[in-house]
Amino acid sequence: MTQRVAFVTGAMGGLGTAICQAFARDGHKVVAAYHPQYDDKDKWLAEMKEAGFADFVCVAGDVANWDDCVRMAAEAEAQAGPIDILVNNAGITRDRMFAKMDKAQWDAVIDTNLTSLFNVTKQFASKMAERGWGRIINISSVNGVKGQAGQTNYSAAKAGVIGFTKALAQELATKGVTVNAIAPGYVATKMVMAIREDILKSIIETIPMKRLAKPEEIAAACSYLASDLAGYMTGATLNINGGLHFQ
Repeated sequence: MTQRVAFVTGAMGGLGTAICQAFARDGHKVVAAYHPQYDDKDKWLAEMKEAGFADFVCVAGDVANWDDCVRMAAEAEAQAGPIDILVNNAGITRDRMFAKMDKAQWDAVIDTNLTSLFNVTKQFASKMAERGWGRIINISSVNGVKGQAGQTNYSAAKAGVIGFTKALAQELATKGVTVNAIAPGYVATKMVMAIREDILKSIIETIPMKRLAKPEEIAAACSYLASDLAGYMTGATLNINGGLHFQ
């Protein structure tokens, strides 16, 4: 397999970590992008080294900030080379029923989960097209497909991710660059597993498979979408949700 350079946002969360590891196993060079407020970078790197992943390049920045994204891209390319694979994975939640949601909660989620796709993808897409090969993978959510009470901001942003994916896929289809989305259901990350036990149990009961996804199961889809074998798939959304919702 040809070694590529992958840039993953939200890289040090549960899903981001699994994606980084999957790409490393595939033989790719991985740039792990993380928010500068994340204060466990050294611990994360130590854990990765212990697990056999010692070559990650790390860049810090806020994906909601254009200038940060320009700088991160320059740092990534200087340290790892041209970016071939981009995974827009960074995301946050600020859940609240719409009647009580304030503008700051709306803006934070839209900026981090949707505007970030423009900020980050803009740094790499044209260069991929010029080289004639690229993979852009955007992480949406089952709640961007079906909606969810208490998440008008999150559902709107994640639905926007799918629209962004479909439109950009059409623009890049003749350039050797594919653009696809993954809409995971509930994934067994540390954040999800920290949900109060009774609430988590009630969530699992709504899932036909009666379990959460493993981060590695979502990462495996990223691995496929980033491969040469996925070269004929673009503009698609992979729904990986244990049967929670069918599109």
